[in-house]
Amino acid sequence: MNSFVKAHKTVSVIAAIVLVTVIAAGAVLGNRIGIEKKNKTYDIVLDYAEIEKMAEQSELDTREWLSEFKDMGITKVGLQEENIMTLMEESWMPVTGEVMGNVMENASWQSELPEAFMQAVSAKGGFDRFDVLVTTGNSEATEFLRHGITERFQPERYEVYTEGDTGYFWIDGTSDTTLYSQQYKYMNSQAGGFIERIDLEGSKIMYISLGLMPEKVETIQSCGMDIIPRTLSYNGWNDTKYAQAVVAEYERYGITPEYIIVGGESVIGYDDGIDFAKDYILDNGVTIGLIENTTQLQNIMQYGVSEVAQASGYDTVRVFSVWNYIQYRYQYYGYEGAKEIENTLFRAVTERNIRVIYFKPFLHLKDLHTYVTNVDEYREMFDNLEARLARHGFSRGSASVMDDYSVPVLAKAACGIGAALGAVLLLRSILRMKDKWLLVLSVLGVLAVAVAYFVMPNTAVLLTSFASAVVFGCLAITFYTMRARLAAEKLSSDTGVVKIMVYAVVTLVISVIISLIGGIMTAAPISSTSYMLEIDIYRGVKLAQLIPIAYFVVAFLAYYGYGARKQHIGHLEWSDIKDLFNMEIKAWMMIVAAFVCGIGVYYIMRTGHDSSIEVSSIEMLFRNKLEEVLIARPRNKEFLFAFPAVMMAVYCSVRKLKLWTLVFGLGGSIGMVSVINTFMHIRTPLYLGFTRTAYSLLFGSVLGLIAIAVFDALYKLYLRYLKKYV
Repeated sequence: MNSFVKAHKTVSVIAAIVLVTVIAAGAVLGNRIGIEKKNKTYDIVLDYAEIEKMAEQSELDTREWLSEFKDMGITKVGLQEENIMTLMEESWMPVTGEVMGNVMENASWQSELPEAFMQAVSAKGGFDRFDVLVTTGNSEATEFLRHGITERFQPERYEVYTEGDTGYFWIDGTSDTTLYSQQYKYMNSQAGGFIERIDLEGSKIMYISLGLMPEKVETIQSCGMDIIPRTLSYNGWNDTKYAQAVVAEYERYGITPEYIIVGGESVIGYDDGIDFAKDYILDNGVTIGLIENTTQLQNIMQYGVSEVAQASGYDTVRVFSVWNYIQYRYQYYGYEGAKEIENTLFRAVTERNIRVIYFKPFLHLKDLHTYVTNVDEYREMFDNLEARLARHGFSRGSASVMDDYSVPVLAKAACGIGAALGAVLLLRSILRMKDKWLLVLSVLGVLAVAVAYFVMPNTAVLLTSFASAVVFGCLAITFYTMRARLAAEKLSSDTGVVKIMVYAVVTLVISVIISLIGGIMTAAPISSTSYMLEIDIYRGVKLAQLIPIAYFVVAFLAYYGYGARKQHIGHLEWSDIKDLFNMEIKAWMMIVAAFVCGIGVYYIMRTGHDSSIEVSSIEMLFRNKLEEVLIARPRNKEFLFAFPAVMMAVYCSVRKLKLWTLVFGLGGSIGMVSVINTFMHIRTPLYLGFTRTAYSLLFGSVLGLIAIAVFDALYKLYLRYLKKYV
């Protein structure tokens, strides 16, 4: 036994170097914690269009609703510029727009248009089915369209004709601006497919922003609220002329937006590059808003956004839009009011670096088109949210911007070296290796890291984080497997349960510390601002979780072997592998293997915000309660299952219950990778990660002690009454 626990001089030196790299990573995270502490102000922006729709269903008009929200401390309103579609569907203006392919289905369409208008369009190439035709029915609508189109589009791409108060507008579309239906079938009377069709449904041109509605601007400004204009820009129609007209529209109403939340496909002026948008943002001190995706993973990154964000020194905030599926969370999970929406907003701010909430009012889940129009419901939710966020040091105001921070290259390389040397130690923990080979592998690892950061620095950063997650996860698993085997060698099978409990708790604590080191080494290289804002994305999370879990089988073979003839504990030998592959497979083994694989698949599928498996209502209520009473919610899989499983593996090893040691040890591996996974979510502030892990360790230790006590009692009953029958 002493052969695999003695620390050789070479191993000690390698471990010392790894410790130095951990200190370097800790220094990086210290800088990050300082940045996160200063980033503690969030803001709320109302969506005007949704407030207007809600007002139509209530006794209060739009102005009164805005005043109510202002009384709640909300001072900003997002106002989308009008486009052809909003003028048709949501305004009082008589406007009709249609893609020409549909207009041409009317045999008399040409006779219904003025001859002079037809001739003017013919001079510019004539009509085709991808063009857009717009007609207006009064002077206000005609002037609004005329101003918007002539100021923003190039002359050769449109034609405007007026006849009294009526306006006719032709806009030159193409196949790539046209919007199509999904392919569908006409069916015959025998339910057989007759013909497949794809219809023309519209055009992107009909969604291009043309200007702000004066009445809406006046409503917002009369309430003393600031306008956050929303402009939709689409490539091919988004040149410098368009951008200049957009800015002129802002200035016309005295608007200098605090935030620009990009809409459509790109920043304004992108057809001619990012210079116009960049200069406007820098000259006016505007903060860029990055809208979080519907899956709460990454941002919706339009063209030019990342470049402008980088040019501004990341004067950028993440924006959480209350998507419609969140609006429906009123009276969700059995709550009486908007508690689950409050929970959603709370998590967005505290866990995902959201600093602007783009708010839309609640909708009834049982009546999908009906808004909640009780003012008190909104007031209560915002009051509760503010109080809960204050516990974490957050206050409401102009959204705070994260300092621009880049992890020094030397620190990244140090983490890479730590991962490489950690891998050498990992090999040493399961294989027989002479010191000279340890030295050779260590030198090769350091050289590989140096070359990687010289040749492909961006990829090297991601590989460093990935390798750290895998290596230190495997080291933590190796440690508790080794400790469990040591316990079996040092302690007799009838050792008192209290002594085993103490040994198991110590094993769990040290294993979690190793995993925490892995989390630190994983997080440090990608703790730059661009990653914390999810402009740059770390990938490979699920694979980094799966590999250590699979590795447990290797560690178990190295320390326990398959059969009863393990010769060299702590060394993976050919006989271990041969015994495994030559084993007689029984039905119960296949059942157990299928069960374990099922748990593994379920665990991986449950991981992440884009999981296809929904969390049960009971589990969500349990999570919410923990979140409400604790600073950070511990992970259920850690404290309810994985951490107690590590302790149970130690207990079962002492009692010489090898199969149970395998089962619980495998379950414990989930906890080790889960701790590291916590720190892979770079957008989550570090204090939450450390606090969450501490809670998991505390609760998991307590539950582990209870599990050992219960299992020990059952085991004693088995020995006394049942073993003789088995």
